[in-house]
Amino acid sequence: MKKVIITICALLVLTTTVAGQTRKRSTKSSAPAKTTKAADAENAAAAAVKTEGATRIANQIKNLATFLYLLGGVAKNIETMDAAAKAGQASPTNEKNKAQLKQSFTDFRVGLDALEVHFRSTPELQPYYTKLIGSASGAADAEAQAAAGQFNNAGRTLIVVVGRLTDVLVAMR
Repeated sequence: MKKVIITICALLVLTTTVAGQTRKRSTKSSAPAKTTKAADAENAAAAAVKTEGATRIANQIKNLATFLYLLGGVAKNIETMDAAAKAGQASPTNEKNKAQLKQSFTDFRVGLDALEVHFRSTPELQPYYTKLIGSASGAADAEAQAAAGQFNNAGRTLIVVVGRLTDVLVAMR
């Protein structure tokens, strides 16, 4: 009888010990959650908008760089013609050249205004807008300098604008 009681006690102890150790241990999976097709499409659309904005900035940089390269020679010729006009050898084409050059500065200001508006009004591009602010006002300063006949100074001002645009492009990488 003692053996039966000891066996029953042993079984009770073992069953409570076994029941106490049945707690399952779970480990968290380190695999990332799968994204949905809608989230992928949204990310792709945002990336496309960002790429389009960077392309617009790159086009402005290319146009400004080409213009600034040509501006040096044109400004020098205008200065030479102005000096000749003061000596009595007026050139009718010089005023036309000045007007075209001034119009080019105006066109750059208008283009940079439109670029700033685009970045300000596009949610995906708004984080970069803060770096872009001032590009159009720099172009406006250059336009005013060109209107005053200070083409070299206007070119230097546009170089600062190109630097600002380049900073925005780097930030967008």
